[in-house]
Amino acid sequence: MMLILLALLGIVGMQVAGLQERMAANYLAVNQAFQAAEADVRLRECYIEGVVNRDGACGAGVAPISQTCDDGFDSTNWAQQMSTSVPQANRVSIRSIGGCISGNASLDMGKQPINEDPNPVYQVTVYATNVASTANAAVDTIFRP
Repeated sequence: MMLILLALLGIVGMQVAGLQERMAANYLAVNQAFQAAEADVRLRECYIEGVVNRDGACGAGVAPISQTCDDGFDSTNWAQQMSTSVPQANRVSIRSIGGCISGNASLDMGKQPINEDPNPVYQVTVYATNVASTANAAVDTIFRP
């Protein structure tokens, strides 16, 4: 009877240890994906800083900057459409939203940049995966250079 009880305790202990190991691996994968997204956001913010200051800093972070405010962009829906098989270059969205916020635009709100915004504000959204493409993360920031 005592041997059966000890065997059951050993089996339960092994199952708990296996579960904790899987949880730790999942946490590591998600953390790596988040860190990749965060690093990419910082690179894009450095690029925006270089564009605004016209010094060309962080050329590796080149990405198109959308000037349209009222395009219905939703970062959550955008990230949900991404896949772990999409190349990293397609996982960045940069929007100039300063004119929309400060009312420095017409009612069309950014259909075309008419004047330079004295209050530049950007929305930077990045989707990234871990190296093994088993976990993903999206980071959405508001950046003011």
